[in-house]
Amino acid sequence: MDLLSPTGLIAGMNALPPEAIWVFLLIACFAAILIACATLGQAGLHAYIAVAIIGANMQVLKPVQFTLLPEPVALGTALFASSYLCTDILAEHYGRDAARKGVWIGFCAFLFWTVLCLLTLGFRPLDPAAAGSELAWALPVQDAMALLFSPTPIFFVAGMTAYLISQFHDIWLYRLVRRLTRGRHLWLRNNVSTIISALIDTTVFSLLAWIVLAPDPLPLRTVIVTYILGTFWIRVVVAFLDTPVLYAARALLGRRTAAPAQT
Repeated sequence: MDLLSPTGLIAGMNALPPEAIWVFLLIACFAAILIACATLGQAGLHAYIAVAIIGANMQVLKPVQFTLLPEPVALGTALFASSYLCTDILAEHYGRDAARKGVWIGFCAFLFWTVLCLLTLGFRPLDPAAAGSELAWALPVQDAMALLFSPTPIFFVAGMTAYLISQFHDIWLYRLVRRLTRGRHLWLRNNVSTIISALIDTTVFSLLAWIVLAPDPLPLRTVIVTYILGTFWIRVVVAFLDTPVLYAARALLGRRTAAPAQT
């Protein structure tokens, strides 16, 4: 197996337990955030949020059967949850307005990406009879891109509504806990704001996507047990794991950039 080729590398990773790949994914997210802090500061964190929101909405299309779970779980949770870490770092070091700007950048990036995908799919695909052997590889591309990039209006509305509500709540609660603790206990404000906001995000999205906007609504109990609580615990794990990264970001950015409490 040639691990230096993309095909060989993917095959090699497929042979590993999915939990191992998930750990690698989380490490990659945390490392990218710290590199963004060290090199570009606020602009780097804003850029990461844009990439994370687009990437998470693509990853969610791939369900994975983890060894420890009875049912397959859609990807995207870890990548999406890492955007909360970015807004917490922004709120801590650059202030509320910088954090809110990051949220809007993520929203606009995904909206623009959706428009670009629609325009790309709008081009008529090649005629198989006229494509020729040199372009035969491109014939399945339209269907593959349509499967990956066609936006589902229900999921788009539900996802972006939940994203905006939960992210703005995360910023507000983070700043509130920071004021109440007089700037102490960084771990506390990070975990409290992220965990509660993650529950809001999961709840709003699930209720909108599977009940309110769904043509065939699911039973409320199914939505709560499977779609809300079933993914919420992953968000809690990510929240605890990203706490050391928040301290590392403070070491990189320095206390001199700490933002004053805002009302």
